[in-house]
Amino acid sequence: MSVIPGAWRRTAAGAGLLAADGTVAPTIFAEMSAAAARTGAINLGQGFPDEDGPPEVLEAARAAIAHGANQYPPGRGVPDLLQAISEHQRRFYGLDVDPGTEVIVTAGATEALTATLLALIDGPDDEVVVFEPYYDSYAAAVALAGARLRTVPLRAPDFQPDLDQLAATVNDRTRIILVNDPHNPTGAVFGHDVLTEVVRLAARHDAVIVTDEVYEHLSFEAPHTPIATLPGAAERTLTISSAGKTFSVTGWKIGWVHGPAALITAVLTVKQYLTYVNGSPFQPAVATGLRLSDSTFADASSALAHKHGILGDGLRAAGFTVHTPQGGYFTVADATALGGTDAAAFCRALPERVGVVAIPLTAFVSEPHRQEYAGLVRFAACKRVDVLEEAASRLADFTA
Repeated sequence: MSVIPGAWRRTAAGAGLLAADGTVAPTIFAEMSAAAARTGAINLGQGFPDEDGPPEVLEAARAAIAHGANQYPPGRGVPDLLQAISEHQRRFYGLDVDPGTEVIVTAGATEALTATLLALIDGPDDEVVVFEPYYDSYAAAVALAGARLRTVPLRAPDFQPDLDQLAATVNDRTRIILVNDPHNPTGAVFGHDVLTEVVRLAARHDAVIVTDEVYEHLSFEAPHTPIATLPGAAERTLTISSAGKTFSVTGWKIGWVHGPAALITAVLTVKQYLTYVNGSPFQPAVATGLRLSDSTFADASSALAHKHGILGDGLRAAGFTVHTPQGGYFTVADATALGGTDAAAFCRALPERVGVVAIPLTAFVSEPHRQEYAGLVRFAACKRVDVLEEAASRLADFTA
């Protein structure tokens, strides 16, 4: 069979990985992580921490394993975790979430997102509006579901969308407006005017709002505002988050989605045929984490902001123009002054040149718009302080 048919092809094409000859390239994350392993470079490419999260959360997982939580959990999730998610949303945001009908636990936020898109997209005329640059799985999942991806650009230095362009993009074919806030890869936190306009447009065009809020507790300048808290939003919003970023347990893959019961039923109908269930002993551990003190969440945010400061200072000293993030794991820097007008080529040379790995922002942009982001590079700040200090020292070789 010379050409293998199937949905995998449009998925690869949507993610920008399908070449003209039909071959599939590895993701930029796999490529750059391999470069880090090959060269011994510090990997500031992929967004995972290199130190563990709260000991109470880790110990709760050990205890769950020791006490037999090693078989299938209920399909919607362990009841105590469903209850903890409900409590969390009320505690931090004043949202009322019925743990029995309005929330399900997923295999990370990525499964929650994919199951949502597969559940709610009904055909090739449906459109999904996203802000660009976007987390790479969005385009892949939209393509897998068979919909059209429509993008609204976020441009430096503040990476806020033009509201007129947003209004011109959302239309009666828009099935979903997908919002990632705080935003990966840019580190932007969207202003109240942006969130309000998303709600207005969704109501006008009868679209569902899907929000990816995995960095909700890593907003540096102000508390996170879920779109679901805005007037008229909750009835049409599915809110997605996960434990991985908040508690530095990205390998556990415990996420969740909550929203109106009818929408949750639609998502569950698809989700149960993907992973079915997952992470039985990790679910009670995440419930423990969600009930930790306010200071635990505040300390995680301030510690990450401090790490961004170390990384940003090192990048500036090396000659980069730094776009200081408002939230999340990543700092975006402009490498143009250092000869990085082609960020992809620049990042591929970086491990050998100075021993640091980063990701070109063009990896998060559709082909027609890549030139607009050609000099921008994303660095992960979610590493130990000593690792970031060593990375800053290596980056100084640009100007040594």
